[in-house]
Amino acid sequence: METLLIEDDDTIARELAWRWQQRRWRLTHAADLSRARELLSTTGRFDLVLLDRGLPDGDGLVLLGELRGRDAHLPVLILTAQDQVSDRVAGLRLGADDYLVKPFAVEELEARAEALLRRRESQKAQRLSLGPLVWVESQRLATLNGAAMELSPREFEVLGLLLQRAPRLTPKGALVDELAQRNRDADDSVVEVYISRLRRKLQGSGVCIRTLRGFGYVLERDAEG
Repeated sequence: METLLIEDDDTIARELAWRWQQRRWRLTHAADLSRARELLSTTGRFDLVLLDRGLPDGDGLVLLGELRGRDAHLPVLILTAQDQVSDRVAGLRLGADDYLVKPFAVEELEARAEALLRRRESQKAQRLSLGPLVWVESQRLATLNGAAMELSPREFEVLGLLLQRAPRLTPKGALVDELAQRNRDADDSVVEVYISRLRRKLQGSGVCIRTLRGFGYVLERDAEG
């Protein structure tokens, strides 16, 4: 597990680094928002972020808002001495996955981290992606460059079917059959309508739907997007 700890308390950082090492988890430490931003932009993908609110150069919730603007799925657990209900609500509404008030038992933090990772792995089984496009079945959510797409239930299903095969061909007949099996009224013309709507919503994003006449559709990266 790759963890980013954003915390200005060196004692907490040292203790967690030692504990994480015993479990063969990797921990990277940032003592302020500036360093955290640098690590998030230049370092490989993290599995978990532990985020303090009271940092030398600002409130950790500012970074949380920035992070959620480009990554809706990275687990974030807030560590803070602010124990008012309103403080917890503010963090959760901004997209935090969990909240732990200081002082805390390290054992509880480890258990919460494990729970977040289990949830993440469960979601990955129902998560498909292609470049900036992410589709999450369990949440009925699709995002494009981190922003939620406005999709009808049928559009969401068709997009998922295209992603399951991407970047290979999805025959039009396969789309019709799949929708019919889900008790959806579908024929060639209905599928064409959904494809047309999705194509417009993906325009300029770096992902496109290419039509192979007489065969079907290919969802692929678009170098001109």
